[in-house]
Amino acid sequence: MKMLTPKFGAAWRQALTGVCLAVAAAGAYAQAWPSKPVRLIVPYAAGGFSDQAARAIGKALSDDLKQPVVIENRGGAGGRIGAEAVSRMTPDGYNLLLTTNGTHTYMAVTEKSLSYDPVNDFTPISQIASYGLLMVVNPSVPAKNVKEFIEYAKANPGKLSYASSGPGSGLHFAGEVFKSMTGVQMTHVPYKGSGPGLLDVIANVCQVIFAGEAKPHIDSGKVRLLGTTSARRDPRYPDVPTVAEGGLPGYDLTYWVALFGPKDLPADVRERLSVAIRNIMKDEALQKQFASMGLVPVGSTPEQLVSQIRTETSKLREVAVQSGIVSP
Repeated sequence: MKMLTPKFGAAWRQALTGVCLAVAAAGAYAQAWPSKPVRLIVPYAAGGFSDQAARAIGKALSDDLKQPVVIENRGGAGGRIGAEAVSRMTPDGYNLLLTTNGTHTYMAVTEKSLSYDPVNDFTPISQIASYGLLMVVNPSVPAKNVKEFIEYAKANPGKLSYASSGPGSGLHFAGEVFKSMTGVQMTHVPYKGSGPGLLDVIANVCQVIFAGEAKPHIDSGKVRLLGTTSARRDPRYPDVPTVAEGGLPGYDLTYWVALFGPKDLPADVRERLSVAIRNIMKDEALQKQFASMGLVPVGSTPEQLVSQIRTETSKLREVAVQSGIVSP
């Protein structure tokens, strides 16, 4: 048998080695993620509802991924600052956005020059849960329900202010729709998140807020609950009517929490995360924790999340035009 010359044999071995290394590297890449901590960026201030939900999700996701999940708050501009930052990050699976529909449907309707595209500049992963906001007031406001609040606000025009998590946010939208449907006058005061806004309602700097994390302060008497923004009553307060039931028929604003990555997140990473979220939502302990926060677990596919964003944005645009929040 004719033997390979040393020169040809070396070249052959080098080529074969290169192929083996490429295959091994591809396999290692597929298996490596995540090989270090994953960062969940919350585009709202610490202490708010989104932040609380993120910490519950972060712990469960860390257990599933076998890697630490670090929460980083980047509040400001109703969530726009944090959302925009993630849209520009490297799509390697280590920087993710946990946000509400405030940054992805409400702002798409209220902001004429939004610096990112809610669908095309992100990789949708999964809708995590849905919820209604709690309409609460400082105890100095004598109203005990929505109907009484409307009467009081009309009798005291310009004396009330409501806090939000920033211009164009879901909380801002809730306040403006309420004003439009009732004709009451309230001054909008934006904050970097619902947490700081709620603290100022407790301090009577503002008198009203539509917030998700108000339960401890409701139960302690620091604020008074008037109703919930969604069509269904909050599971924590089944005896408290919704805003629509309490005096404003047709008022219905439901919110959600979802997970996104930067645009062009690798398909295998997206699928790994989406499956992880859907599995996490089946955990009974997490379901109980969510229920205590007023959250209804969802766990959607990426495709379902995209469909939700498109459908909801169209619906909200109609509501915004009818309410005078934006021009036709």
